[in-house]
Amino acid sequence: MQVLKDEGVDTIFGYPGGAVLDIYDELERTDIRHILVRHEQGAVHAADGYARASGKVGVCLVTSGPGATNTVTGIASAYMDSIPLVVLTGQVNTSLIGNDAFQEVDIVGITRPCTKHNYLVKDIKDLSRTIKEAFFLARSGRPGPVLIDLPKDQMQASIDYKPLGHIKMRSYNPTYEPNEKQLKRVIKLIQQAKRPLIFTGGGVILAGASKELAQFTKTIQAPVTSTLMGLGCYPASDSKWLGMIGMHGTFSANMSSAECDLMIAIGVRFDDRVTGHVGTFASKAKIIHIDIDPTSISKNVPVHTPIVGDCRITLTRLNSLLKEEDFKAPKGSRKDWFNQLEAWKSSAPMTYGQMKNKIKPQFVVEKLYELTRGKAIVATEVGQNQMWAAQYYHFNDPNTFITSGGLGVMGFGLPAAIGAQVACPDKTVINIAGDGSIQMNIQEMATAVQHCLPVKIAILNNRYLGMVRQWQELFYDKCYASTNMEHAPDFVKLAEAYGAVGLRASKPEEVEAVIKKGLDTKGPVIMEFVVEREEGVYPMVPAGASITDMLLV
Repeated sequence: MQVLKDEGVDTIFGYPGGAVLDIYDELERTDIRHILVRHEQGAVHAADGYARASGKVGVCLVTSGPGATNTVTGIASAYMDSIPLVVLTGQVNTSLIGNDAFQEVDIVGITRPCTKHNYLVKDIKDLSRTIKEAFFLARSGRPGPVLIDLPKDQMQASIDYKPLGHIKMRSYNPTYEPNEKQLKRVIKLIQQAKRPLIFTGGGVILAGASKELAQFTKTIQAPVTSTLMGLGCYPASDSKWLGMIGMHGTFSANMSSAECDLMIAIGVRFDDRVTGHVGTFASKAKIIHIDIDPTSISKNVPVHTPIVGDCRITLTRLNSLLKEEDFKAPKGSRKDWFNQLEAWKSSAPMTYGQMKNKIKPQFVVEKLYELTRGKAIVATEVGQNQMWAAQYYHFNDPNTFITSGGLGVMGFGLPAAIGAQVACPDKTVINIAGDGSIQMNIQEMATAVQHCLPVKIAILNNRYLGMVRQWQELFYDKCYASTNMEHAPDFVKLAEAYGAVGLRASKPEEVEAVIKKGLDTKGPVIMEFVVEREEGVYPMVPAGASITDMLLV
């Protein structure tokens, strides 16, 4: 407990069990807040949401065996999105390890592929240093989850606590400072470019580099697009913002990637949902790739100029060099480029056809944005709800969009929203959900109610597994195999059963009143919106196609 406090831990999300009773007994005597969840997967997602909203390391504590295995989905999601977590799991006595003891699993072996690192503490003398190392690894370099497996006999042992200083590991030295020669090459490429594009990702947010990005963009006069994970790193209200890029990206963002002559990629990993057909992605451009993880560079897309370094430090150095060079963007070429971008925006804007008697899900998200003035923290589940949130809630600030990007975990949103609300008690936190995904971890409503966390859940209820149904419509001749979700619970009654407030809108004219009432209610609220059943997410790029081959309607 003392090491955790030394690392700045103020909250642990967890679920007790026999193997961790000694830890829980000690936890009760500290001022560290414990949030009792209703499922261990919820504990990891909540710690994940806490980390994303606060910028700190999220911590969760679970017991051995099934408690530990229930964390794997959450750990894998955090690993894919580079979220700093420390996951503490109980384990059987060291003398029983390998004997198939009650509630014994090799959680170190199970999670090795989806953790940044993991530990099994076999000697209490190693405990203090192990925890310090885990936090150091989780938050440094490219962040990620670290697991510590704690045998029960070691947790019952005694040792004098000796504070440790700064942790250094000879085998682990992330590169934070960029290579100066490479930076000068970048400046030359920017000076030569006529159609530059800044392509940002979650690495910008993780590095806290939004201010530096804004200055860089202003100086070189280039448009900005982002991956799903990068939303909020650059203000969506700015005229240089093109919107999200990729499978469900905007027409202007996708077209700009195809026509730019210089792509400056910052904190991205060129995921397949972004690039589409790799052979045609940014085929006319020289690509600069800035990332702290050298293994991400040229992994999916070959790059012209690699920069290994921290995004914030690298952008700070580039801004200094541009100032020293007294850089002025060539007015004529940039003007032509921005005129082309505006033409793309005008020719295929983000739009939908509102209906008189049916609620469009996009309309609900727009109303949420309007009535929160864009100041809420928005978590999402996964599927159509996630994409509509990305497209129609315009994020101006970092750490305000919380979603499972790389792994795409249904059931992520509610516990993640709970974690974000714990981290930011004075902010409005909304979970935009689908009727299918919300049921994956609906039990965490009890967590929100017990801990008086006023999370607002907006369920876009189309009585389908919406994104799967959309693929079936487009690519499987409308054979809606096992995607009909008509037999769902009454979400209003379900909210009330948990001790929360339930509201429902079935007509467009009811949407605003329901949202206003939900936002004004002090405790947790489920707002159900009965939306058009077969509404699709557009634009859409079919799997394997070039990202300029978009289905617009």
